[in-house]
Amino acid sequence: MSKSADTKPKVADGSRPLIPENVLDVPSQRLYYLSLGLLCQAIKVFDFINYLFLGDPSQSGSYTRKWVFFDFLYCGALSLLRIPRLNYAKSVVALQIVSLCLLDAFLFGGLTLNLGIGGSWKVSPDGAELVSTGSTFSLANIPVIGSLFASSTAKDAHLLGQHTVRMSPISTAQLNPYAQTFCIASPGQTILIPLLLNNTNPSNVRYTLTPLGYGADTTEQKLKSGHVAKVEKVDLYPKDLKAIEQARLESLQVAKVASLTKRNVEDYDEYDDDEEEEPVHSHHGYSLQKTQSMQHIRLSRPGVLRVDRVLDASGIDARLVFPTEVTIAPCPRAEFIDDGVMIPGSELRCASPTLASGGGEELELQISIYGVPPLSLKWHKDVNGRKEPFMVEGIEGETHVHAHSQDEGRRVANAGLRAPQQLTIPLTVPLDALGTHSYVLEAVIDALGNVVTISNSDTKHGHLDSKAVRSATVLRRPKVSFRHCGPGNPASLLIGSEAPLTIAARDVDSQDAPWDITVNYHPLESEDGAKKDKRYKPWTQNFSTQGDRTELTLRASAPGEYTISGIKGAHCEGDVLSPETCKVVEKALPTAEIEWKKIHECSGDIGVSASLVLHGTPPFQVFYSMKRDDEPAREVAKTFTTSRGDITIQPERSGHYTFTFLRLSDANYKKVPLKGPSIDQVVHPPASADFIGASSTGGRNKRRINSCSGSTVDVNVELRGTGPWNLDVQVVGPKGSEIVRFDNIKTARKTLKVPIPPAIDRDGGAFEIDLVTVEDAYGCKRALSVPGITVNVRRVKPTAKFYGTVERRQITILEGEDAKLPLRLTGDGPWRLKYRTVEQPDRIHIATLASPNDELKVTDKGTYEIIEISDSQCPGTVITDSSTYVVNWVPRPSARLSTEVQSTYEPFNGSHILPPICEGLPDHVDLDLTGRPPFQIMYNIARDTDNGGTKILDQPTFSSIQPRTRFQLHTAEAGRIYYEVKQIGDASYPLAKNKHAIIPRSARLLFEQQVLMRPSARFKNNHRISYCLNDAFTPHDYSAADGVVVLEGTPPFQLELTIKNLAASEIHHQTIQLDENVWKLNIPSYTFRSIGPHLVTIESIQDASHCAQATPDPLFRSVWVDVAETAAIVPFDRREHYCIGDITQFQLEGTPPWTIGYRVNGKSHVQEVKTSPFAVVQEQPGEFAITSIAHQHKMCKTAVTDLKYAVHPLPSAQVGHGKRIIQDIHEGDQAEIVFTLIGEPPFTFTYQRTELTTKKGVQGKVLETHTVSGVTTKEYSIFSALEGTWTVTFISDRYCRYPPTQDGAIEKSR
Repeated sequence: MSKSADTKPKVADGSRPLIPENVLDVPSQRLYYLSLGLLCQAIKVFDFINYLFLGDPSQSGSYTRKWVFFDFLYCGALSLLRIPRLNYAKSVVALQIVSLCLLDAFLFGGLTLNLGIGGSWKVSPDGAELVSTGSTFSLANIPVIGSLFASSTAKDAHLLGQHTVRMSPISTAQLNPYAQTFCIASPGQTILIPLLLNNTNPSNVRYTLTPLGYGADTTEQKLKSGHVAKVEKVDLYPKDLKAIEQARLESLQVAKVASLTKRNVEDYDEYDDDEEEEPVHSHHGYSLQKTQSMQHIRLSRPGVLRVDRVLDASGIDARLVFPTEVTIAPCPRAEFIDDGVMIPGSELRCASPTLASGGGEELELQISIYGVPPLSLKWHKDVNGRKEPFMVEGIEGETHVHAHSQDEGRRVANAGLRAPQQLTIPLTVPLDALGTHSYVLEAVIDALGNVVTISNSDTKHGHLDSKAVRSATVLRRPKVSFRHCGPGNPASLLIGSEAPLTIAARDVDSQDAPWDITVNYHPLESEDGAKKDKRYKPWTQNFSTQGDRTELTLRASAPGEYTISGIKGAHCEGDVLSPETCKVVEKALPTAEIEWKKIHECSGDIGVSASLVLHGTPPFQVFYSMKRDDEPAREVAKTFTTSRGDITIQPERSGHYTFTFLRLSDANYKKVPLKGPSIDQVVHPPASADFIGASSTGGRNKRRINSCSGSTVDVNVELRGTGPWNLDVQVVGPKGSEIVRFDNIKTARKTLKVPIPPAIDRDGGAFEIDLVTVEDAYGCKRALSVPGITVNVRRVKPTAKFYGTVERRQITILEGEDAKLPLRLTGDGPWRLKYRTVEQPDRIHIATLASPNDELKVTDKGTYEIIEISDSQCPGTVITDSSTYVVNWVPRPSARLSTEVQSTYEPFNGSHILPPICEGLPDHVDLDLTGRPPFQIMYNIARDTDNGGTKILDQPTFSSIQPRTRFQLHTAEAGRIYYEVKQIGDASYPLAKNKHAIIPRSARLLFEQQVLMRPSARFKNNHRISYCLNDAFTPHDYSAADGVVVLEGTPPFQLELTIKNLAASEIHHQTIQLDENVWKLNIPSYTFRSIGPHLVTIESIQDASHCAQATPDPLFRSVWVDVAETAAIVPFDRREHYCIGDITQFQLEGTPPWTIGYRVNGKSHVQEVKTSPFAVVQEQPGEFAITSIAHQHKMCKTAVTDLKYAVHPLPSAQVGHGKRIIQDIHEGDQAEIVFTLIGEPPFTFTYQRTELTTKKGVQGKVLETHTVSGVTTKEYSIFSALEGTWTVTFISDRYCRYPPTQDGAIEKSR
């Protein structure tokens, strides 16, 4: 429990349940709280039924208040408890409370729903409309709901209750009615023996308890126990029986709680309902009849129980049903006996070396069994999951009691008088297989049929008692051997380290872990075979595995032979398998044989070479150092895949060198120190030279340089060796060659000035330079064969200019197009040209040209100037008088307002404001255009919005072929209209090709105009307006939309109306000055003098703009006014007293529909009636009065003061205070039947007696009927000794009767 709780995620304190889970778990909290809510709703349904049929309507407020309080308390407490899955948001809790309160008010009549008609509609035979006075609507008003709860004997709340008299039947008592067997498990245990009673309320139960074996052999009993058992007689009284039943119920509750606590949490579903409790009238799966009851006799000792007498409360003995006795014996038991050899519950055995399938042994077990003989024992054997059941019967002692006669034997056997016996039986089982052998005692049965389950038959999932099970496990013999080592596959041991030897056990059981392994060590013999190495001595050691691991790693630090001599587990010894011996061989360190040799030439020693013979396991890696003069030593490594190798070292720089071998690595050892020979040598590398800094031409590695001026050419060379140097250079011209010598060159890098041959220097051309020989400081001269250099000599400089005369060196292009400017170039291409524009001298452009007559591509306008030119070899000159070229753009078209257009320029936004104009009048402006016709103009049309912004109305495009064009203005819609020229196109810049060339906002043409709205007036709707005769033409309801005039335009307004009286053929003209845009018809100077329709029409409207009014809408130009007379109501009769259910009828005068106001018990209601006469069904007791009447949609209302009536409730009668009373009497007794009368005395009522029936809902045959008159009291009683059911069928008081007389009215749903 704690473990699962720890693994739950931590939650905030505000979301945890109010009741901690360690006090009451969350599923139980949900179950208990929902059960409480269900109980409250069940009580609410009971109250609703009581209120629906038995309650007083005046009690509806108390019912409503009570349940609103309880529902609010329930939902509020649920929110405070914070139970998971029942914890809702505050808004949801509020919605739950409101919903439950509305439901309570709806159920108990506390909620009044004004449905607009005052109640349910009915139609009388003469066609009058019926209206119910009941204004409170609840579920009780629904006939279907009422019919569901109505009973067959009490159909309404006026005739309630019934009194049933029955004759009591014969009482019986039966001991152990379900023929069960009983036993007592321990001396302190008690058992309950059921006693079934029928029509009996016991006042005394007497029984006899006879000990087992009583009378069979008294002498033997006395000898064994030391005393003779006695027969015991006991009397139980109602107090004793009640205490026994109370203890039984408490023990059941404790057992249920214990079972819930022990339930597995993982298998429990919190939404699964608990197992259903045993019903009150059911025992052990059998249902009891209504006349039956169950009592219990509690016993704590075994014996034969016999019921002698059961006495009823009336003092009558109940009839005892056979059999009247039952035998209770000690519960049988069986268990294994601990013999001291075998551990209780389990034992470990080892397999025999000779038997592969098992141990071949037998297991001796002893079982102790106790009970009334003969006994039966059920047990099973489980070997490695294979279960085999067994059953042993007829277990009894050899000295059991023998019957002296056949009758005595039958009596002893049937009565179960044999005393229980304690027996010991042997059980021998073979252990013939590897694995676990389990022997489980399942159940024991005694001679009386008592079955005691000792353990669960499923040994895999049950928790077995240690005395009910014996187990033996047969373990395998462990086997062991070396892994990855054996004869022909020795293990390698490096010097100074250890070799891991793996010893693996196989075919083992984890129960036998750990295993002890014995290993012997013997050192190897010396190489000559004479004797062993004295450094190592033989030993024998034991090693243990870790836990249940089957492998063991032995760290061998000495060469030799390691042999496994034995293995033993925690319980069993094992066998050694091959390979049982592992040979460990020590690997020697790698060595090397090194021989140095010097390399000598003219200048001296130029390097060294070394020959190596390597010993070890290839591949080898040799590390050596090379140190020059005082410089730090540099380490070098070289790898050899074989045992022999050569190293040649020739430094490029001269100096004193020291070469030393440092370390040697092979496949087994890394960087083993090598004490190899070192060599010191002064190295003089041979002299050499090469060209540097010249570009290669690609042909035979020839390099190339250019010369544009001067009689010499600079050539860079790099010299190696010991300086100073002497260098011979050969110059090869077209007609000859020359050797040029450069002496005493002291630096390694040198720039040589090589003379150009005179002919080439004069006319230009190409010649070659080659390095011939080099001589170092030691006088060693060495021929060179490096690639030479080709020198190209130029004597003519490149030039550049624009082609054409000054007048022709200009061009006009469209904006965005490319202009190609012609060039004239001299020299060898490609050329590199630098140019700029005169307008932007600091911005230099570079172009690469390939042809002497190439063109320069430019896009921007301006004056272009050439500032520098160079070809592939030499820089050139620019011809000054032809170095510029002018590029111009074709101007874009533009537009502006004509000078004749009247406008006011606003510099704030750059807009031209045009004079205002009325809505719908045509207007235009003239635009002056510049460019090449035809023109296309794209512009935006926008208007202002209510929120201060602008809204685009359209974006049209129009064309013109003249420089001056007429621009039509947008006057169809009132408001501030804005015009903005966005794009202009002409023949040079058509809009189709210049969609993205938009005029900047600062340069756009912008003008605006105010379009004045034309005034208009209309009625908001054309609904008819009703007035009464002699009313002034003023509004009845200012919030209504009828008669509202909506005006549009610029105030103030002048509105002209006409009022036409169709009955009198008169027309009234009225002119009204208004400052607002909405006006409701209000002409107090006009009074309606005649009834009938009047037509009000809007003739004209003017506003401050003096624009002509808009065309009026004929549908909303006029409105009708109906003028009506007053209404009246007259009753059909002059009765002052009515009963609930009576109909009150009235005659209505006027024009339908009528609106009638009436009052019921001080509460006012309004009812609309469409036809006359008008009828009311009285459904509430108290005062009913008509207060007012109006007609024509609540117009012309008239107060009524003389129509008031008293409504009386219907009388009621109850039998047995309205309850269903069932009374059982014996012969000679009488029953009192009480009638309760409700109403105004004197009363007259009718009652009847019907025969009893067993069919539910079916009334029995009427046996007698009586009518009693002149009763002035409210309670009346009669006495009867007859059997039957008494009910009331009729009741009348001073004013009313029930059931009322049928007047033939036909109810219809409307």
